[in-house]
Amino acid sequence: MDQWGQPYGGAPLPQEPSSPVRPYTVTGGRTAPRMQLALEALVSSATSTHLDLSGRPPEHRAISSLCRQVRSVAEVSAMLRIPLGVVRVVIADMAAEGLVHVHQPQLDAGKPDLNLLERVLSGLRRL
Repeated sequence: MDQWGQPYGGAPLPQEPSSPVRPYTVTGGRTAPRMQLALEALVSSATSTHLDLSGRPPEHRAISSLCRQVRSVAEVSAMLRIPLGVVRVVIADMAAEGLVHVHQPQLDAGKPDLNLLERVLSGLRRL
């Protein structure tokens, strides 16, 4: 929900789990995504606004709606208040079904992107 208590993009958000059972059922008991999914990977919705997702789980509908604007995996987790491990599994499943596009960060032979690190350092210094 946004700061005014409205759902993001008009999609109903899943209820915050009251027990660990709900996240377990959402992922079918899986704890690892079927594809490698970095926390900083960007996710965008591959569905149009007129596609009927009513038969999908509420997490799928919420992620699809939220990712109409490109978001990182970590942002999706925080904004929907769903545990990060659960979001990674659900997004990987949705990507396999063609419901979202995942844009993985490019790493050159495992080396960090120096431009990114410099921007992060600059931002930290401004704090």
